[in-house]
Amino acid sequence: MPVITLDNACLAYGHVALLDHAALQVDAGERIGLIGRNGSGKSSLLKALAALGSLDDGVLWRQPGLSIAYVAQEPEFAGHETVYEAVASGLGGIARLLADYHDATLKVGAGGTAALDHLQHLQTQLEAQDGWNLNSRVEQAISRLALDGEAHVDSLSGGGRKRVALAQALVGEPELLLLDEPTNHLDVDGILWLEELLRGYAGAIIVITHDRVFLDGVATRIVELDRGKLVSFPGRFAAYQERKEFMLNEEALANARADKLLAQEEVWIRKGVEARRTRSVGRIARLEHLRAERAARRNQQGQVDFRVVRGDASGKLVAELENVAKFFVTTAGEKHVVRDFSCRILRGDKIGLIGANGTGKTTLLRLILGELAADAGEVKLGSRIEVAYFDQFRAQLDPEAALADVISPGSDYVEIGGTKKHVIGYLEDFLFAPQRARSPVKSLSGGERNRLLLARLFARPANVLVLDEPTNDLDIETLELLEALLQDYSGTVFLVSHDRAFLDNVVTQTIASEGEGHWKEYVGGYSDWLRQRKVPDASRDESSVAKSKAAAGGSATSPPAQRRKLSFKEQRELDQLPQRIAALETEQATLQARLADPDFYREPAEGQRQVQARLAVVDTEIDAALERWAALEARG
Repeated sequence: MPVITLDNACLAYGHVALLDHAALQVDAGERIGLIGRNGSGKSSLLKALAALGSLDDGVLWRQPGLSIAYVAQEPEFAGHETVYEAVASGLGGIARLLADYHDATLKVGAGGTAALDHLQHLQTQLEAQDGWNLNSRVEQAISRLALDGEAHVDSLSGGGRKRVALAQALVGEPELLLLDEPTNHLDVDGILWLEELLRGYAGAIIVITHDRVFLDGVATRIVELDRGKLVSFPGRFAAYQERKEFMLNEEALANARADKLLAQEEVWIRKGVEARRTRSVGRIARLEHLRAERAARRNQQGQVDFRVVRGDASGKLVAELENVAKFFVTTAGEKHVVRDFSCRILRGDKIGLIGANGTGKTTLLRLILGELAADAGEVKLGSRIEVAYFDQFRAQLDPEAALADVISPGSDYVEIGGTKKHVIGYLEDFLFAPQRARSPVKSLSGGERNRLLLARLFARPANVLVLDEPTNDLDIETLELLEALLQDYSGTVFLVSHDRAFLDNVVTQTIASEGEGHWKEYVGGYSDWLRQRKVPDASRDESSVAKSKAAAGGSATSPPAQRRKLSFKEQRELDQLPQRIAALETEQATLQARLADPDFYREPAEGQRQVQARLAVVDTEIDAALERWAALEARG
């Protein structure tokens, strides 16, 4: 049964149609992932559904009495309220009574008889309105999101405010929950908690997010806002990706056929004589129809042209830390952020930092780059290091500055790799229209601000990139392009991110917080860290194994199994596997390029099937070769 429907909806911003006769139906209990390019109108659509904005045309129907909660991309709170008051406000009319009771419990100790009488009066009112259960829900939401109920909301960071907004929305248990980028500023544990909560949520959910793992874990349907239309893809995000690639290839072929026919008809009409014959009236009408279709066509938005200007190569050694420690003195005593940490960073390493909010990721980065003095241990820095920063809070962007001035202050040109390029053309590479070059930064959406900051970052030569939550608000296509760029970047990358897929696809090693200031290095990305960090928990020393065997009646004195060394044949196979994997990956890339070429689909169907079948075989062979390599390497 639908809880909300949208029919023939139209919404425009200036000359751009965000919704162009779009339709949508949301059924009770389903979880929809809403995706689309930055600036396509996703947030505007969510506001319209939440009755916080209006459509230009069309019909929006809501189930009578439907309760809706909306969490904005950048939440705003009124006044100097505490976290408890802000979260309780999600319950509606009883919120004021709960806030008064909470405040009265804090004051009763010093308030005497009058304060106690007031507290008892409030207790009576709460009992009459089932307030105890509601109060429990508020406190549970605050606890789950690791919030301090007595803190004032306006003193919190962006991540803290986002958690307050989530708690405020969840405490009311609405029938329709609308979430705009809920994972921004949350750490991995917070994202996993939210993912689990939404999977078991009874109401309907529409969530805008760029986090592909989160989408796969939560969404039962993907809805894409593409050029004003809402297109539905049942199933998880992985199924959407396969279907979308097929649809784009089909669209490209159809457009190419239409353009070819239009060109032929334009040549015919210019002959003049035949066009005036009565028997050609139908053909002229078809030409007018083709022209109208071509004019109305909205082509897919282009891709960002990411290019990093790498400065002079740094020395082979970027940084070396030996037994480094760092602590800060607080009112509660010394807080150790880093304890006895050692590591060596070489040119070309791509380092991911993982840890909960407040564990000290930024402090550790500053120690590695020599921007902060260590309290103990030694930090050695390499030579010729040029660092470029990406700031998650976008503090480097002046909201009143024009886009062109952000990229190249005082000049109309920017130098990219030794070549001068006009700043407007450079902004176009990052999908900013020429007429927006003089628009202020404050007119941009969150995703557009991130794109602008990336444009500024990549306009400066650097051999060390420090990226602090670069994925926030970026659309999925731009995210994948950024991944590809960082994979091919020959300099050194430090990446702080809670996007699990992004970490897996970019970093080669991970530095993770182990708690209480302890940090540890792991090989690989997020998934590799998950696997490796479980090993110490599951392993047991020889004495404990012997005891368990004795308890089970086995032989406690049997010697531990010896690891068999590689035979000559296995060693030779191990030596040859890297070349074999490289050759298979080259063939895989060639086959994928053929499938991505629109001309390929003009070839005979049998040839297409052979290419697709061979790609499936190559994929399987690569997986098998990687598994075999890992097994031999572990024994070698």
